[in-house]
Amino acid sequence: MREKTRPSIKENNAVLQCNATQRASKVLIETIQVSLNDDKAKDIAVINLIGKASFADYMVIATGTSQRQVTTMANHLCKKLKAQGLKSVSTEGLSLGNWVLIDGGDVVIHLFRQEFRTFYDLDKFWGNPLPRPDQAA
Repeated sequence: MREKTRPSIKENNAVLQCNATQRASKVLIETIQVSLNDDKAKDIAVINLIGKASFADYMVIATGTSQRQVTTMANHLCKKLKAQGLKSVSTEGLSLGNWVLIDGGDVVIHLFRQEFRTFYDLDKFWGNPLPRPDQAA
C-alpha cells in the first residue's frame, strides 16, 4: 500500500508564497483596469502568463485613440501603481505615445494606439485574454 507523504514546510511556504503573489497580482490588475477605464481605454485585455513566461504573471493590453491619450493613460497608471506601493515602475515609449510599455513587476502593461496594436498583435501572440469582469456571464 502506498503511503501518503505530507508536503514539507518548505513546499507549503512556496505554495503560500505563490498564492500571495497571485493575490497581489490580481489586486494590481484591478487597479490597472480601474485606471484604464477611468481614462477611457478601449479593448482592455488581461492575459495570464503563468506557465508561459518568466518575466511576469499577467499582461494587460489596452488601446488609446491618440498619442496624447496613450501618454496620459500611462502617466496616470504609473502614479496609481506607485501609490499602490510599487517601488519601481519603469516605462518605455512614453515620449512617442504609440506603444508604451509599463513594467509593474508581476504585471506588464502595453498601451497602444490602434494601428500599433493591430500591427504587433500581442493578444494573438500570447494567447486568449481572461474574461473581463464586466463581460462575465
